[in-house]
Amino acid sequence: MIRWITQTGEFISRASEGAGFGLALLARTSLLVGTLIRWHYRAALFRQLFICGITTIPVVMVVSVFTGMILALNGGITLAKLGQEALIGQIVTISMTREMGPFMTALILAASVGSAMAAELGTMKVSEEIDALEIMAIEPARFLVLPRLIAMAIMTPVLTVYTSLVGILGAAVVSSSQYGVSYLRFKTEALNALTNKDMYTGLLKAFIFGIVIAVVGCSQGLRTSGGAIGVGLATRRAVVISYLLIIILGYYVTFIFFRIEW
Repeated sequence: MIRWITQTGEFISRASEGAGFGLALLARTSLLVGTLIRWHYRAALFRQLFICGITTIPVVMVVSVFTGMILALNGGITLAKLGQEALIGQIVTISMTREMGPFMTALILAASVGSAMAAELGTMKVSEEIDALEIMAIEPARFLVLPRLIAMAIMTPVLTVYTSLVGILGAAVVSSSQYGVSYLRFKTEALNALTNKDMYTGLLKAFIFGIVIAVVGCSQGLRTSGGAIGVGLATRRAVVISYLLIIILGYYVTFIFFRIEW
């Protein structure tokens, strides 16, 4: 019993320490946004924009189109029994725009980009490159974290829009080929169902998810210790923590926007 209590206390202590480090890193980095006017920081930002956005497009495209097709296929099975196949466009459009678009985009970026951030910064940490930067009076938060944070905050909403559009197009193909819903009818139902609230809720989620992924990945990398094994553990923790926060924050954002009248 005492051992279990001790282990629980140690886990809570480590979790609190990690959360505090991440929040402090986010606050410190946010105060440095103005330094992006310097060219060498903007060059680093452009590089991170390319990594976060362009390199992930093929994976995002495949996942999004099949997500839309799966939603249409499964939704159509039930709607067909009720003779309401035309409503597939409404269901898929709302689901992709409000929930599945930002959710699937965030999961992809957490697994690909967030883990890479943790591994890259973790390797720099254990090889003492971070210490070398500090000795040269180069702040790691400005030089390493800031470009990654801004890039994720920008590209996650952009990729979410792309994910939602491709998913809806995939759903339109399934609706037409499997349930006989014309593309014009699908488009009409989709546009009738879509509201501004659905769109800005999805974009806000994507913005929050992007910041979470960057902060978690960078903080886990900067707190790495223990050589190559430590880098592997930091990478795994970055993905797991990002996934948990994406799911939890996604629920609360939806709750706030659709249970509370604005």
